[in-house]
Amino acid sequence: MLFAEFRIYSRHGRQSVPDLRSVELTPLFRGRPVISGEITPEETAKVVKLCPTGAISASPCSIDLGKCVFCKECQFILPGKITFTNDYKIAANSREALIIQAGQDKPVVLNPEKTRKEIRSFFKHALKLRQVSAGGDNSCEMELNAAGNVNFDMGRYGIEFVASPRHADGIVITGPVSENIAEALQICYDAVPDPKIVILMGTDAISGGIFAGSPALDRSFLEKYPIDLYVPGNPPHPLTFINGVLDLVGRM
Repeated sequence: MLFAEFRIYSRHGRQSVPDLRSVELTPLFRGRPVISGEITPEETAKVVKLCPTGAISASPCSIDLGKCVFCKECQFILPGKITFTNDYKIAANSREALIIQAGQDKPVVLNPEKTRKEIRSFFKHALKLRQVSAGGDNSCEMELNAAGNVNFDMGRYGIEFVASPRHADGIVITGPVSENIAEALQICYDAVPDPKIVILMGTDAISGGIFAGSPALDRSFLEKYPIDLYVPGNPPHPLTFINGVLDLVGRM
């Protein structure tokens, strides 16, 4: 039996990604967009009208990654003027950093001045998180599961999900926060000991996505507490989440 296990490991070889900081994804991946500085007002008006979530604004043209569902319809209609790159490092700790302006082609980074000092003091080497599906469609939840699989293995950095909020250092919220889950989300948050982290995973959690403005939502929780990390995507790639958390806690 033992030799059979060794044969399986030998055939599979190394499955984990050695360095999660330098992975290059396929050009087909829909990551950080770049808007040409030469986009015209007429072209901007066209994609503003087209965007299903109102993620694109005019004067000047910009894309809000917190609202964007990465459908690429704007790129399809304006090839060469709007391009989605394969840059997956798009997590930020401020809402403003998620807004991509026309003519801007620089990576999204965390602002160290907005990172609470206790986060890097307490959680740099180990971080336990409780995930809360607040009306999610299970896409973000699946990517979070993948973040801990044999390929990405974020547990090697001490980042793991736990079953109880009493054992957690913070919560990861997925979904637009439906009215039915609002009270349970508050109870979960209250059970996490201080200091605690709040991470929003995915477009739905950050802005409501296509459900924004629905009477079925109750997003008042997000207005009461500071958000430590925004992880945009629909859903975000596991590498987006892992790199964002590593930047947040100060792991190089």
